[in-house]
Amino acid sequence: MNKKTVFSGIQASGHLHLGNYLGAIRNWKAMQEEYNNYFCVVDLHTITVPQHPAELRANIREVAGLLIAAGLDEEHSVVFVQSKVRAHSELVWILNCVTPMGWLHRMTQFKEKSEKQKEEVSVGLYDYPVLQAADILLYDAHLVPVGADQKQHVELCRDIAQRFNHRYGEIFVLPDALIPPVGGRVMGLINPEKKMSKSEEKQEDSVFLLDTPDQIRSKIKRATTDSRKEIVFDEERPGIYNLLTIYQLLTGGKREQIETYFEGKSYKTLKEELAEVVIESLRPLQQKYFDLTGDNNFLDQILSRGAEQAGARAEKKLRQVTEAMGLR
Repeated sequence: MNKKTVFSGIQASGHLHLGNYLGAIRNWKAMQEEYNNYFCVVDLHTITVPQHPAELRANIREVAGLLIAAGLDEEHSVVFVQSKVRAHSELVWILNCVTPMGWLHRMTQFKEKSEKQKEEVSVGLYDYPVLQAADILLYDAHLVPVGADQKQHVELCRDIAQRFNHRYGEIFVLPDALIPPVGGRVMGLINPEKKMSKSEEKQEDSVFLLDTPDQIRSKIKRATTDSRKEIVFDEERPGIYNLLTIYQLLTGGKREQIETYFEGKSYKTLKEELAEVVIESLRPLQQKYFDLTGDNNFLDQILSRGAEQAGARAEKKLRQVTEAMGLR
């Protein structure tokens, strides 16, 4: 009963990749016994940009299946699909009515993403951080595991909660961002200046969790390096730094030990060894995923129970909110 509550979500905008696993999912699994956990496939966030309906349905199931295959279990974590809990959609409108537009103008992720869409950018994409705040606040989350690029959104969530509490009483818990010290940003293989992405047009930039061994070897073989020879952790050399970071995260080795191990070896050797480490690390997850999804009813039942548990918690908080505002 004294455990703190954790909430985090992951989009269904494409196939999950190694960055999602190392930067988020693996950490969720490692800490799930320590907290009360709500982990969500945020499909409402996903539709802030255009999605093909059939692909979206498939991606939602794939993401949910991979979360469970990665070790998020019902004993410690509630795993559910966001749109199945309608309180998320209701609370976001309420929070919109207390959130100044000026706060949203400062969101750097909107500025970056809207540049790509220009005139096609949706109101939903602009309002994305308020929906994220609703997700978090519905569950009285104390901690929100996020990458460093999402810290600003958690800070906005705190501001919204404080503004609401000032007007209507102490209704919301103020959450804190929980950012992993290493691996919060796993970068692309081809473009190590940018974070690995589910929606990356160049598929070779990301290692997806369901890639075959041959696909993994091929992608890592083509990963960007540089013209130097030393294999060391140097942030000024983003390609090599990214490959070594992935190696470190998967093997658990210390940086000095890894640098000593690869001393005098070639980039070719680094890539070959890294590829095998990735393949063996993903093998158990892939096997569990295919076993799990071989029976659609099993996955459906887990998600149904998750939505029921999450919905009960969310409706209780929504009732507090609406009563405080005079809507009940």
